[in-house]
Amino acid sequence: MGTQHIETIVIGGGQSGLATGYHLKKLGRKFLILDALGRPGDNWRRHYDSLKLYSPARIDGLPDLPFPGPAMALPGKDEVADYLEAYAAHHELPVRSGTHVTRVARDGDGFVVETTSDTFVTSNVVVATGTYGKPWTPPIADQLDASIVQLHSSDYKNPSQLQPGPVLVVGAAHSGADVALEVAATHVTYLSGRNTGEMPFTLEGPVVRFLSPVLRFATRKVVNLSTPIGRRAQSEIRAHGGPLLRVREKDLTGAGVRWLQERTEAVVGGLPQLAGGRVLDVRNVVWCTGFRHDFGWIDLPIMGDDGWPLERRGVVESQPGLYFMGLAFQYAFASMLILGAGQDAQYVARHLDARMHSLAASAVTVEQLGGHVRL
Repeated sequence: MGTQHIETIVIGGGQSGLATGYHLKKLGRKFLILDALGRPGDNWRRHYDSLKLYSPARIDGLPDLPFPGPAMALPGKDEVADYLEAYAAHHELPVRSGTHVTRVARDGDGFVVETTSDTFVTSNVVVATGTYGKPWTPPIADQLDASIVQLHSSDYKNPSQLQPGPVLVVGAAHSGADVALEVAATHVTYLSGRNTGEMPFTLEGPVVRFLSPVLRFATRKVVNLSTPIGRRAQSEIRAHGGPLLRVREKDLTGAGVRWLQERTEAVVGGLPQLAGGRVLDVRNVVWCTGFRHDFGWIDLPIMGDDGWPLERRGVVESQPGLYFMGLAFQYAFASMLILGAGQDAQYVARHLDARMHSLAASAVTVEQLGGHVRL
């Protein structure tokens, strides 16, 4: 175990980290991407089997490498994983896999990054671990009868994990709708959670074929922090989740899903109880209740009262040299989609590059003054 000096450490080898690496390399910066998993794309490989992107392949590529396959197909999670692995290889990005970061702290004007194997001293840190940290389930989960199979969406793969009998899916956002639609084919299925709205058309229909360029433009250039509609959308999405994109209410109804638009908030006799008082006699519960931020390993005061990092477009002004990538609605609606990673990464990389040029210019000025001025 040793200490290494690298100008920039990017933490996370998913689409956000790889897109950042692409732009840093393009600017001639020196960096290393650290990823805790075995190879690029592994985070996608761990998701449930039926997961697909919410946008067609024609607009899903990262900078300078189109997404392969039929242009209007919605790529599956393994296709995304393979694409990310190919992207890292194609652009020869320096990725060190199997390296878990345990601490980030200040070290003078830069940072120290501690991992399970090495320690790095660096001028910049880009935290590209995304929005999803620790899986979260409500405390009432511990009160359910022990005979009920419980899975968080991060552990759910397919219906074979469930036992015979009714299923309650808690949480009616994207993953909840996906899981409920799938398990309804083999189980009586209840869906608990409020309706946050939906797209007015199917993502796999003919409308998207013509509108996908418009949607790409709108989600990147219109619904963002520079517009009133974008600022309102960020607050709503970060607090409650976005509208359903692929699965819609009529899809769920058609599949036989019983969408009870109430919260699951108590346990009675070992069974889940809805806000209206109804008790559901189910044998399985899939908690699609999201995640909580997991930035405790960043030993710096960077969290706001709302539980989100204090950043603007990924830049943490209070900690020069610290950046975030991959947060939900970091700048635009597209930040949550693979098609938005390139735009966010370009902004962060350019800001980092400007910072390094400024530091270099300051160092030259001090040298020219004969070292009489200390920074």
